[in-house]
Amino acid sequence: MGKFLLGRWVPSDLKELSAPVRLRMAFEELGPTFVKLGQLLASRPDLIPEEFCIEFQRLHDRVEPVPFSEVCKVIEEQYGVELHEVFPQFDEKPLASASIAQVHRASLLDGTEVVVKVQRPGIMKTISEDLSVLEQVAGLLDRYVPESRIYNPKAVVKEFGRSLSLETNFVIEANNIKRFRHNFMNDEDVVIPQVYFDFSGEKVLVMEALEGLPISNPMSLDQTGVDPLRVLRLGVQTYLKMVYKHGFFHGDLHAGNLFILPDSKIGLIDFGVVGRLTRRTRSAIASMFLALAEEDFERMAYVYVDLAPYNEHVDVDGFAQDLAYVLGPYVGLTMKHVNLGQLLMESTSLAAKHGLVLPAELILFFKSIVAIEGVARKISDDFDFMAESLEASRYLLQSSVDPKKVSQDFGVFLKDVNQFLYAFPRQLRQTLRRVNHPDFAFKTEERNLELVESAIDRGFRRLYLLLILLSFAFGMFWYFLIR
Repeated sequence: MGKFLLGRWVPSDLKELSAPVRLRMAFEELGPTFVKLGQLLASRPDLIPEEFCIEFQRLHDRVEPVPFSEVCKVIEEQYGVELHEVFPQFDEKPLASASIAQVHRASLLDGTEVVVKVQRPGIMKTISEDLSVLEQVAGLLDRYVPESRIYNPKAVVKEFGRSLSLETNFVIEANNIKRFRHNFMNDEDVVIPQVYFDFSGEKVLVMEALEGLPISNPMSLDQTGVDPLRVLRLGVQTYLKMVYKHGFFHGDLHAGNLFILPDSKIGLIDFGVVGRLTRRTRSAIASMFLALAEEDFERMAYVYVDLAPYNEHVDVDGFAQDLAYVLGPYVGLTMKHVNLGQLLMESTSLAAKHGLVLPAELILFFKSIVAIEGVARKISDDFDFMAESLEASRYLLQSSVDPKKVSQDFGVFLKDVNQFLYAFPRQLRQTLRRVNHPDFAFKTEERNLELVESAIDRGFRRLYLLLILLSFAFGMFWYFLIR
């Protein structure tokens, strides 16, 4: 037996439910901030147990629409004029409704059809209050639960708050769309909606209305002239281009955010969550995929070690063995038999087990693979996503040895060396002043003297090696210059 509570059926004895289910229900009752937090944690198996990750994936960011009268107030506050003075036609029924905003169809004064994304009234106050509670909880965990410190709960809440602040500011999203349009300006088959900046602000975002249907619509693949496999390949190649070429990718490319347009073109929407990858991280991802394909799990383990903050206690051999045990059996299988993104997410849990905390952008990349694979399965469950990724990975690594690229990297290297040589005398002077100060004391223990001597010896060897590398680098520079 049970009862209805706040519109949901709840068992009379909550003890019948597992802890993950009860926590998921609590997040749903607490509102949008906690739903977003649960969704974030669902993608972080390195932070919470697997059973909680699985349950939190059931959290949906769909809520009851805001009454049109309240939507109208937000828009009129944004513009300072009445709604009809900006949008002579405005569909009161939303196209979509989520915890942060909802979307309506409308038209501008010149007849241009647009979609208008409107922030939910009072959402910023709710988020601010909820984040304050979460910060206090994180502080209590850090203070009274030592076991939680390895996961750095304060940093998790801080990262979550930063993510929400970006997602709720539509000026940021508008700028993201502008950048994506620039990145794909020469790709005729990829359509990014135009933003009407003159009508957009922090709480209202006005964009071009795309023709076609989202892949979440069952009729999307039945449109005239649509080749499903061409759409699938185009979608995956577009995603890989974002990751490897631009280092700027859509972080939530699920079936509702990818449109199929006439002539098998694709359109992308909802750019509130994006990922940024440095060249170093992109190269590491390429190396990781190649290592996975070759079942070189030791190399893959070292890629993770290089990306994570330094930890001298990591057992790389043990980590590599765990990766081989979890990932090895699935190498070579297509999406019909394996979810690559989910496997990579599980690998982050293994990394945490060995004391490695992976960067947030890498976790978002893995999560985005889960989303893009979900889209691909709606078209074909036998698509080899791994093969496409390997091709892109090989291209990236080959392009990294291009002479022009080497020359650019060498220029950056020389700049770093110049900055080091410029700063070194001042830093050395400060160190000597500190050593000569009457209050300076250097403490050591006899049992550590051998370690100190060894460290000094290694330091001098590295200095010699650095001088040799500098000589070689300058030689290469002049060689390329003379050529």
